[in-house]
Amino acid sequence: MRTLLLALLGLTAALDAAEAKKADTRPNILFIIVDQQHAEMLSCAGNPNLKTPAMDSLAASGARFSLSYCADPVCVPSRYSMMTGTMPSRVRMETNEDSNKSKVSPALLQNTMGQIFSKAGYETIYGGKAHFPMSIEDAGFKQHDRKNGTDLAGKGLTKNSVQFIRQPHAKPFLMVSSFINPHDICFMAISSAKKPGTITGPKPMMEAMKMPAGVTREDFFGKICPPLPTNYAIPLGEPEAILAADQRGFRVHARNEWSEEEWRMHRWTYARLTEEVDSQIGEVLKALKETGLDENTLVVFTSDHGDMDGSHRLEHKSVLYDEASRVPFIVSWKGVTKAGLIDKEHLVSTGLDIIPTLCDFAGIPIPTELKGRSVRALAEGRAPASWRETVVTENGGSRMLRSARYKYVVYATGKRNEMLTDMKDDPGEMTNLALDPAFASVLTEHRRLLKEWYPANGEVLDAKYNIKGN
Repeated sequence: MRTLLLALLGLTAALDAAEAKKADTRPNILFIIVDQQHAEMLSCAGNPNLKTPAMDSLAASGARFSLSYCADPVCVPSRYSMMTGTMPSRVRMETNEDSNKSKVSPALLQNTMGQIFSKAGYETIYGGKAHFPMSIEDAGFKQHDRKNGTDLAGKGLTKNSVQFIRQPHAKPFLMVSSFINPHDICFMAISSAKKPGTITGPKPMMEAMKMPAGVTREDFFGKICPPLPTNYAIPLGEPEAILAADQRGFRVHARNEWSEEEWRMHRWTYARLTEEVDSQIGEVLKALKETGLDENTLVVFTSDHGDMDGSHRLEHKSVLYDEASRVPFIVSWKGVTKAGLIDKEHLVSTGLDIIPTLCDFAGIPIPTELKGRSVRALAEGRAPASWRETVVTENGGSRMLRSARYKYVVYATGKRNEMLTDMKDDPGEMTNLALDPAFASVLTEHRRLLKEWYPANGEVLDAKYNIKGN
């Protein structure tokens, strides 16, 4: 009997060891978030105004989804959504200021990204900018050691991320590295409005503003500085709420007072800040490669939201134009994802889809409460069983629904409180077709699609966005 018991114990230990070994083969995950980078701010996306070799390398070994929209084009709601897989309106959050009153329930905290992976046996670590309405610990993560650098969202974060990668790992890890830039571009308009003609701000922005050495101002603006965007003009029939909903003085000042040269300098600085954060990401990817962990690490890259980058004479975010709401999204696992794939067809919600995607790659059951989709099949070049036909983005006093061809936005205020754009023929969003009787049926259809999207995705649409007659 004793011999049999020992044999059974030995078998149990062997099975446990086998199970542990199996768990150890699950991929590590590096989730990189930058702040305020729009979808076209990549050299691999054809942008001639900057070079992003690190981000491009991820796209070269993985899949880049060009129709990816954030849940809300401001920091806290977007980051809340990525961490919970639910829309910001679930906790009545539409703006950063709402984070002070938004309550994330214990039930939602049970299914945060970090909690899901921690319970599944992953080491979960978070570094850099958090900016969501719960603590990093509540989201299920441990935080990088603050003693290793005070600049936790820039070079300090880079150092901490590299150190974590290079240390021994007894089990697979999920590390979030959340970089601050190119967010510092915000301070150009803020500073300019306070004292026109004078720009002050964080050191990275001031460095990024510098013209190349030895270049005259005439040559800089004549040959080097980015031109104005093709959609620089204010759209025909633009809803009044676009500015009325965010009347901070610096936005009004930039739109009404900035010269073309000031707008172009804004674009130059934005590009340089993006290149700076790309170089920081490059250091982290270099550590992955040098340790050999790149062979078994899924890297996901995105931004919390974009920046208007001079389009429609706007900067900053918090509007539902594509420059603010469409973000880069790259999924890369060497030898697993389809190298160099560019998906221009499938609509992705970075707020809803990232947790399901990470779970799918890690072999972790996707919580049934989450309504997002995993992009794994798409990233591997396979056809998914099905896919959504529309995606929604929210913001303070507005809702947006994107279909395959059209983009519909409805505002809670204003005489012109709807905007309909043909994204095939008018990707710069220059003409509001909601005012055109010829598109009345398309407008009605998209009102209906927005109304139906919310209950189908476990959310509630506020009545003020439900236009009568749909």
